[in-house]
Amino acid sequence: MAVSILLSSLGLSLLAVLLYHCVRILIDPFRHRPLNNHIENMPSKVTTSTSNGLGAQPRESKVDVLVIGAGPAGLMCANGLARAGVNVKIVDKKASKVDCGHADGIQPRSIEVLQSYGLAERLIKEGNQMHMTAFYNPSPNGGIERSGRAPDVTAPTARYPFEITLHQGAIENIFKDSMSQYGVEVQRPWQPEALTISCDEKELLDPQAYPVTVILRRLKTESSLELDDVEIVRAKYVVGADGAHSWVRKSLGFTMDGEQTDFVWGVVDSVPDTNFPDIRNRTAIHSNNGSCMIIPREGDVVRLYVQLSEVEVGSAGRIDKSKWNPERVMEVARKSMAPYTISFPNPILWWTIYMIGQRVASQFSAHERVFIAGDACHTHSPKAGQGMNASMNDTHNLVWKLVHVLRGWAKHSLLKTYEQERRKYAQDLIAFDKKFSALFSGKPKSVDNEDGVTHDEFLKVFQTFGQFTSGIGIHYQESDIVDPTGQCYAPYLRIGQRCIPQIILRAADCRPYEIQDLLVSDTRFKLLIFCGDLTQDFQLERIQAFADALDQDKGFLKRCIPAGVKEEDVFDFITIASTKKEEVEYTVLPQRLRSHWTKVYVDDVSVAGGLGGKAYETYGISPNGAVIVIRPDGYVGMMTGLNKWQVIENYFSAFFEASRA
Repeated sequence: MAVSILLSSLGLSLLAVLLYHCVRILIDPFRHRPLNNHIENMPSKVTTSTSNGLGAQPRESKVDVLVIGAGPAGLMCANGLARAGVNVKIVDKKASKVDCGHADGIQPRSIEVLQSYGLAERLIKEGNQMHMTAFYNPSPNGGIERSGRAPDVTAPTARYPFEITLHQGAIENIFKDSMSQYGVEVQRPWQPEALTISCDEKELLDPQAYPVTVILRRLKTESSLELDDVEIVRAKYVVGADGAHSWVRKSLGFTMDGEQTDFVWGVVDSVPDTNFPDIRNRTAIHSNNGSCMIIPREGDVVRLYVQLSEVEVGSAGRIDKSKWNPERVMEVARKSMAPYTISFPNPILWWTIYMIGQRVASQFSAHERVFIAGDACHTHSPKAGQGMNASMNDTHNLVWKLVHVLRGWAKHSLLKTYEQERRKYAQDLIAFDKKFSALFSGKPKSVDNEDGVTHDEFLKVFQTFGQFTSGIGIHYQESDIVDPTGQCYAPYLRIGQRCIPQIILRAADCRPYEIQDLLVSDTRFKLLIFCGDLTQDFQLERIQAFADALDQDKGFLKRCIPAGVKEEDVFDFITIASTKKEEVEYTVLPQRLRSHWTKVYVDDVSVAGGLGGKAYETYGISPNGAVIVIRPDGYVGMMTGLNKWQVIENYFSAFFEASRA
């Protein structure tokens, strides 16, 4: 009988079911250590009460990963796992999908990530692009006037120098259509009611064990339960992507640490009628009546964020939304945008009001078996366009790690890096959001308000944090999978950051390729072999020595690749020469570094001109070459010289299981 931890309070019928399947132990939810080891007797047979008074044995299932919550974070997770062949189940308590509203902004780095899954083309086709941001401030003559315009994306290495806006439901559909190709569908409406985690350390470290048990109940409607439809799911891993009020987070006993501000905002999605000249640009408005943010959306839709001042907040810190409606929000917008006019003759597609809360969960995982992601572990203001982007990138970070551990390729400790990397990012995000939301919600500087926000001050913050808000500047710190010691081999390509886009030419046919398109999200590590000039004999000798080292009995390939697994399923070697396209003979490379004619490239200008030829220069790679390891999520893990293959062995040894061949 497995020893388990009870992590959720249950009704009597479900408690009986749970006791049938696990042992109940009291725990300290923050440390996840048993306070006593008293084991209760288990009944030999249990039935659950049903709506018609009859007993019914709940069905059971086993999955590799159970994803709870089918928002952007959950769908990114389920899609990535499904593509990798993982047995994944995704459930959501909502009876229907999102049709409008909610999150709507995709940042440049998130577009790159979606491109790595083959999903960006549809997003770009369906969405609206924001290239410019306009800034409005109080006019000396009353009302507001434009203070200037600036590029919406200021990160210089962004492959996509714009944001895309599209309502959340359409973005979710992109994931769901992709998942369906692998036979995975969102199961609705299922609500989790109990969660247990085994206390057996041996079981917790066994990648083939199912130490997590979740009891799901199917909801008949939003107001009533179909009591005879219960499923007991045994999972190797659980991902809680169930939103800001996360049931999973609460069941684990994790706290949301931070604070709630006094800033209250209304949001309205509609097709307005207006003479405002920047209605199709992202626009930040500071007026004496309050602040507004304009977000142009797909088609003619526009989203308005409107600062509200006359809002009653209850003692529990909650807004009484019954006293508000979209018309009141729009009336505030009209006053804030004067002397320009705006009306809303078309239907309101979606609206809400909210208070800005800035919080980060105390932990992101329990025993590296149950994880939380997205709004379940960080909440903040939506106006910087980070919520959905942070959520999707949480699970993008997690997916490949789960896959490698599930396949038995990587040590279980690899999963610790999820919290190390994404919680640090979430803390940085909250620190930025506090400054940005305070500036945006603050009163503009005027004769009567000398301490107010100036246009220059707001613009400086907007541009200074451009690397961060775009997602381009995310930098993971040193860990088992981030080794910064070889930074000198490509000083302008930062270890721990995503690979900077560059155009290179395929050696065999001179076809231009974006290097990021070679770094697809297929769970493989990419080894970029910058081999230098293939016309130089001494360089060919260095390359041959490197190729020979790869096949040594004690090399990382022999050590890391399990018996029966093909090398190309784990590692993808991409060779990039500095030789001119007119002179290159890619067949002089050792066979080991040209497994296929599509695997060799040159850093030269395209035949048509204007594209490529700057990768070595942009990354800072010397003529001697370098080896750059790109993680499966597109981030640089380490780099070294062609003659330093032992460093590569040390890197992978830190988290790969030794081969059992």
